[in-house]
Amino acid sequence: MDYTRIDANGQLAFTQSFDFLMIPSFLHGFQNNATSTKTAKSGRTVFCFEGMLDTFEEDRVCSCGAKMHINDHPEITLRHLPFGSSLSCVHFERNRYVCPRCGKTKLQPICFKAPGHMITAELYQYVCDLLATNTYNNKEVAELTGLGQNTVKTIDRGRLRGLYRTKDGSLIKPEKPAKFLGIDEFKLHNGYRYATHIIDMETGHILWIAGGKKKQVVYDFIEHVGLEWMSHVEAVACDMNSDFQEAFEEKCPHIQTVFDYFHIVKNFNDKVVSEVRKDEQRRLIQEGDLEAAKALKKARYILTSSRTTLQEKDAQAAQEHVIHKGSDLFKTQDIVRKPGQEERYDKLIGENKLLFTLDLVKEKLTLAYKQTDECLMAQEVIGIIDICQAAGNRHLLWFGRFLENHFEGIIAHATYHISAGKIEGINNKIKTLRRQGYGYPDDEYFFLKLFDMSRRSYVRNVPSHRFCD
Repeated sequence: MDYTRIDANGQLAFTQSFDFLMIPSFLHGFQNNATSTKTAKSGRTVFCFEGMLDTFEEDRVCSCGAKMHINDHPEITLRHLPFGSSLSCVHFERNRYVCPRCGKTKLQPICFKAPGHMITAELYQYVCDLLATNTYNNKEVAELTGLGQNTVKTIDRGRLRGLYRTKDGSLIKPEKPAKFLGIDEFKLHNGYRYATHIIDMETGHILWIAGGKKKQVVYDFIEHVGLEWMSHVEAVACDMNSDFQEAFEEKCPHIQTVFDYFHIVKNFNDKVVSEVRKDEQRRLIQEGDLEAAKALKKARYILTSSRTTLQEKDAQAAQEHVIHKGSDLFKTQDIVRKPGQEERYDKLIGENKLLFTLDLVKEKLTLAYKQTDECLMAQEVIGIIDICQAAGNRHLLWFGRFLENHFEGIIAHATYHISAGKIEGINNKIKTLRRQGYGYPDDEYFFLKLFDMSRRSYVRNVPSHRFCD
């Protein structure tokens, strides 16, 4: 090999050579004799390790006990680990044996070949490691390794099945009993279909996923884990889906259903505050008070936000609302004074008695969910129901009935301080995963991806050092 010294930086560089630097393949049982380069269809350089397999006498023994003869030498090429932007492969001849006694034939085993794929076990392991990080989607892994997306998906499906399914194909049971469960549904594909997931509220692990959002999902989960496992569960956090609540009460009456603050406030904001604002705006327009009606326009965010949130927004606006005048930014600065969101909110509820009632209900809801005693929380909730009934507004009357119908599950929050935070976090991860993967039409594969996504941080898969045909 010829080198030359570049005077500019004192580094050694290749001049002209017809030999290739021998990069070791580290494949057990493979002897690398030569290395060549090729160009793949994608335009990437491919290092081709050419050589031969080690032969062992035990490989030539037939099942009938006779010694087999070499009948043929078919060539085989396996994809290997990439080197930066370049790809690599191994090329060698493989013996085909034939038994002179029984006529049976077999191929020479390749201990570094991944089963079911024309790739090495090292490349198979590398793909599994990339997928296990939950950082790259299948398309990105395919680009990194030079494999096809269907091959990457098949490898990923096999990896996930090995982690979360038993040999007979059924889902693995939870490692340990859960104290609190969470259940919620999410949209599949274009939104016309739904699936339901049940999680361990302490670990955040998804324990069960099934299509639909009916009672049968809960029935199947209880059958899967068994009643003895369910006896350790104390409470389940869920939204206002009555099917979930009734299913748990039918099969496991000892489990307490808990409705958290998020879902109660969400119903209050969507079905009471928003509707009252629209009704009041229409009423003011009919009465000719256009100025008051204009003040309610685009006020939904302010009316549905907490006072703490409005104060934080005002503090941010005070720091960022700066207009620079002149060419020199350091000479003249004027701060524009606009009514803050909290100030606007106080003005709205001060001029409208019904909006003031909504503010009172919102504050009492916050106070109720801070209670740690069910009796005290029950008193707060009953007080909210009385306010709704006294107001006489149809939307507030509906909210009062809503609290009465879910009374037991609401006050249970004082005893079981569980919320839907982790469930909603899982839902956001589901949306992110589906967006990164450009959709997953295969439900079984998608559900396995969700199981893997909810588990602990990345731990390298235990490598399989020897694959044999």
